Amino acid sequence: MPLDRRGFLAACSRAGITSALFPGVLYTLASQAQESPDTDQSKPPKITPDMVDQAAIMAGIGPFTDEQKKMMIDGLVDQNGSFKAIRKLKLPNSVAPAYVFHPQPPPPQPLVPCENETLSGTALPVFGLVDGPEAPPIEQLAFATIRELATFISGRKITSLALTQMYIARLKRYDPKLHFVITLTEERALAQAKQADAEIAAGKYRGPLHGIPWGAKDLLAVKGYPTTWGAGGFEHQTFDEDATVVKRLDAAGAVLVAKLTLGALAMGDKWFGGQTRNPWNPTQGSSGSSAGAASSVAAGCVAFAIGSETLGSISSPCTRCGATGLRPSFGFVPRTGSMALSWTMDKLGPIARSAEDCALVLSVIHGPDGEDRSAYPARFNWVSRPDLKSFRVGYLQSDFDQPPPFKLPPPPSGETEEQKAEREKRDAARTAGRARRDYDRRYDLATFDKLRSMGINLIPVELPKLPYGAMVGLLGAEAAAAFDDFTRSGRDRLLTEQGPNDWPNEFRTARFYPAVEYIQANRARTLAVQQVSALFEKVDIIVGSSGGQQLLATNLTGHPALIVPNGMRGNDAPRPPKSDDGANENIGGPGTPVSITFLAGLYEDAKLAAFVDAYQQATGFHKLHPKLD
Repeated sequence: MPLDRRGFLAACSRAGITSALFPGVLYTLASQAQESPDTDQSKPPKITPDMVDQAAIMAGIGPFTDEQKKMMIDGLVDQNGSFKAIRKLKLPNSVAPAYVFHPQPPPPQPLVPCENETLSGTALPVFGLVDGPEAPPIEQLAFATIRELATFISGRKITSLALTQMYIARLKRYDPKLHFVITLTEERALAQAKQADAEIAAGKYRGPLHGIPWGAKDLLAVKGYPTTWGAGGFEHQTFDEDATVVKRLDAAGAVLVAKLTLGALAMGDKWFGGQTRNPWNPTQGSSGSSAGAASSVAAGCVAFAIGSETLGSISSPCTRCGATGLRPSFGFVPRTGSMALSWTMDKLGPIARSAEDCALVLSVIHGPDGEDRSAYPARFNWVSRPDLKSFRVGYLQSDFDQPPPFKLPPPPSGETEEQKAEREKRDAARTAGRARRDYDRRYDLATFDKLRSMGINLIPVELPKLPYGAMVGLLGAEAAAAFDDFTRSGRDRLLTEQGPNDWPNEFRTARFYPAVEYIQANRARTLAVQQVSALFEKVDIIVGSSGGQQLLATNLTGHPALIVPNGMRGNDAPRPPKSDDGANENIGGPGTPVSITFLAGLYEDAKLAAFVDAYQQATGFHKLHPKLD
């Protein structure tokens, strides 16, 4: 019988089938069979009894009798075309669904940014003075903070043009080693830098980002340049308008010098041109997906960059490369002009040298733009040099407690030699991973001790006990919808990575995720938002490890995170393999950075940055940088 989804669902119901998964699986099997090159596309797809059996196995229901299968198939009515009609619209990636996710409802009245927000006690428009200190040679400013660079630029001790030329030269010099550039925007950058110098000379200083060179993760549209999303098949894609964050940084006088790498379609560090590398150990990948943003900042090749995170894409590369990254509250920064992966989880944020640098950037790019309906009208209220003792600071107790003794499971009886070899390989990886985690734990404990030495009373807290991992299907379903045509057309074969955990397979398997379960996962997510938010009624800041459950939970709930380096592994650190195999258990090694993560309540991004700024001033780990030559 010809396939019709509505009629099929009704038929399943009449047959007494109540599983939410089964109809979706069976419909997908029939649809995919219809899309086979050997199938007559002019005829509607058909369901066979074998498909019913296959779908029942995947859904964990049945088995069905021949009579039940005949009842389902005979009950299908060909109303034809609802899916095909929508597919014919060729919906671009920029079209969002009709629903909008907000971690918390908008306030009764829209709020606007403060007119005179301050950073570290200095009003934003007031920076360096003409009679201030002389600047060092320009190359020595490669790892300077935005505040330091702004002081010299506004005091006319250096020019934006000289600074821009220096960073472009470094991008060209180190890209062959680190592979972090997709497109240099050199012509645009030099024109912007010259304009900035002319304006500053005329007394028209726009603020601390005026004349500061930066890089954009190449999922941000920039008119006149390709926006590749890091993926094969999109190398020559262009857009006619700049992304909102690009417009806002242009208006602040910042100078865009490069479009930086990201793992293909925002996964990992492998893109169509290769793999972006970790400046501290170029044999390792930089992690991702904000691969080029973290690597180039850590390598002193841009003053700051804009990255994005859906589920770890700022946190992971900042940890690997030793950069400071601020993943804002969901909706704090509009995503207009940015590639959509998950409409309810994507977040844009700064990657820089310090928490204060991130705050300087966030103060410019946050706030609604009238186009991204998820954008939230929250203020960025910076508390300069806060009284640290006034902060209620929690810590995720399970992250700092001594873990239980590590034991490998006993080998199963009767295993073959091949199975034994595979098990021993897995056991070796588990052992190495545990050794690295045990070693790195000392840095988390050192952070704990440092905060106490700063006069902070730490309060033990725990994340609510909820199945966060079971909610991740939301991301996969939205991503599969965002790239529906890419999958159905077969162009997903152009992506470099084709493993079981890569996008092509993820997009295909997500098509089996039923609508009912998507809604149920969102209902569970509502509980997560409510219960995680309740923690921040008890504390202002929470400190925890950069990986683990908090990363998953807070990306789902939309809470802000600031990821900062908190030490360097010593010569006694577990040795990594000679080449990066992509497993987190195998990263690190002597002379590579580790990180810690600070969390705050929704839209308390400024409070979070102010607290972490104080931590960084007391530690100085953010001032360390790799030796590249």
